[in-house]
Amino acid sequence: MTRTISNAYLDLQSALHQNPHYGVASLTYAPIVKQVLQSIDAHSISDYGAGKCNLKAGLEKNGMRSFDYFPYDPVFPSYGEPKAADLVCCIDVLEHVEEEFLPNVIEDLFRITKNVGFFTVATGPAQKILADGRNAHLIQKPASWWLPKFLKYFNIEHLENDEQGFWFIVRPLSSLENGGPSFLNVLPRRISSQESRHASSKILDQIRTIWNAAAMK
Repeated sequence: MTRTISNAYLDLQSALHQNPHYGVASLTYAPIVKQVLQSIDAHSISDYGAGKCNLKAGLEKNGMRSFDYFPYDPVFPSYGEPKAADLVCCIDVLEHVEEEFLPNVIEDLFRITKNVGFFTVATGPAQKILADGRNAHLIQKPASWWLPKFLKYFNIEHLENDEQGFWFIVRPLSSLENGGPSFLNVLPRRISSQESRHASSKILDQIRTIWNAAAMK
């Protein structure tokens, strides 16, 4: 498997996970993930960077019972390797990745995303500090920095901002090339609820600019 974390940073993350209040963001996103699952009729979830499996707990709290759940987190080797599933979630993870390993993480996500992915990014600092003094959010960059890295592998079908940064729904380019259906006309309608965040016109303008630039190449 491609390396996605250094040994030193793995030790720091292991220590941070001793805090019961670390890694709880998935509980906030669980209602949206539930809507995505229902929209695409998914029956399995791969939770990349699962931490203490709070996404599973959040989905069950929101009434979901019949789904296969595959967690992955280098801090918890008992989970095993990342697994493909109908829906791949990567929540409260990407901003914690060491920048030199970010390309490997994105390639990992592409490898296991066969259908749809739900990813989140926080763009500002975290409240928690690592034992070496660094902010827990190692990467603090705007959407315009993040999105081109994903557009190499994915089509972004839905994007919204929230208080921490933004979240987006993707389909792998390989899936689209094989003639798979697009959920662009389905997901925005299904996610337009009180649990959803309002779309950011600034971020949407940024992604349109990126799409237009790619189309001119």
